[in-house]
Amino acid sequence: MGEVEYEPVSVKVVLAEMKDTAELLIDLSYSAVLLGSDDIAEEVLDLEDRMDILQMKARMSLLMAARNPEDAEALAPVLGVVGAAEKISDAAGDIAKVVIEEIGLPEAMRAALPEAVEMLVRVRLDPDSPLVGQSLAGCDLETETGVRVIAIRREGEWLIDPDSDAVLRGKDVLLLRGTEEGIAEVYEESVGDEYVHMEAPEPAIDDLERAVDSIVLMKNMSELAVDLAYGAVLYDSEAVAEEVLELEAEVDALQSRFEAWTLQAASRIDDPVSLRGLVHLARATEVISDAALEISEGVLRGLGTHPVVAEAVRESDQMIVRLTVGPESALDGATLRDEMVSTQTGMRVIAVRRGSVAGTTAQSRFGRSRGEWVVSPRGETELHAEDVIIAKGTPEGADRLAALAGQELE
Repeated sequence: MGEVEYEPVSVKVVLAEMKDTAELLIDLSYSAVLLGSDDIAEEVLDLEDRMDILQMKARMSLLMAARNPEDAEALAPVLGVVGAAEKISDAAGDIAKVVIEEIGLPEAMRAALPEAVEMLVRVRLDPDSPLVGQSLAGCDLETETGVRVIAIRREGEWLIDPDSDAVLRGKDVLLLRGTEEGIAEVYEESVGDEYVHMEAPEPAIDDLERAVDSIVLMKNMSELAVDLAYGAVLYDSEAVAEEVLELEAEVDALQSRFEAWTLQAASRIDDPVSLRGLVHLARATEVISDAALEISEGVLRGLGTHPVVAEAVRESDQMIVRLTVGPESALDGATLRDEMVSTQTGMRVIAVRRGSVAGTTAQSRFGRSRGEWVVSPRGETELHAEDVIIAKGTPEGADRLAALAGQELE
């Protein structure tokens, strides 16, 4: 391990980098498992090492900043955010080790791939690729193929969520996210070889299929909880923090059902040890949802958000917005594909909570009427007035999405 010494650094900058790294780690770790990719799993462990250094720098700076009890009270939630990001990093590392250490994982996990996450593929850009020398804006991959470059690794350094001015170079390692069809097109253009499509096996045991489906849903809900937690501290919103608490409880309930289905499946297969990987995934996923709750805990306990945390979230590579679809707005009655939300605004809608008109409502633990979540909505997902949408992207894109929803951002 390399030595880390105290140096004056901006806590805001370090927190922003920790946030972006934590979100990337979640994506990469699950993609490594679903794709069975040692290469992506190794990238996770490299980023986990980077996160360890970031959290040590943040802790040292925060300790230097606390001079009296009032400072300690104000900075306590910031330490919580730092600790939560580290927990997410450690959980992602544990997930990656399922692949690297070849811990048993049923083939049924691959059957969940199309429904779990968008495809995420790691490619090394061939020096002869036509993409070399072009900026991301110039090649316009997202508009043309629906594929986003979510990170670039160049000479050992990471560029997370690169902006449109980033110029691609030969031998860059690109992390691509999108549909399998779009990924295949960009892959061939990047490396000069044909992309090999995965054939997902059919699960043979109902209980095992249910266990795998639970893992997928736990993953989606935990990732959403992390996004909402950062949104809660950005807007100092108790309502959004309460959503995180609700999601964490739902993940706990899913884990309980997962354990029952896994134990039932274990009695009906020849090699129960092959289910160890699923148990590892469930435990790590539950840690991620707990970490999300820890991020928003200061807001829930009335301590508010320290300005440095709000600024860090605001200045990170992607911002999170929570918007309510207005009646007779462009989104009211439209699908995400109809309005081409991702291409027109550059925003990715990561979840929709149904309003009282469009979906079934239930009573939350706080006595509020709440609709059902649609996590990782597809292009055919139809929106209606009073639906709440959660999206990630640039501030400019957030303004465009707010206009489509008939709102103005605060």
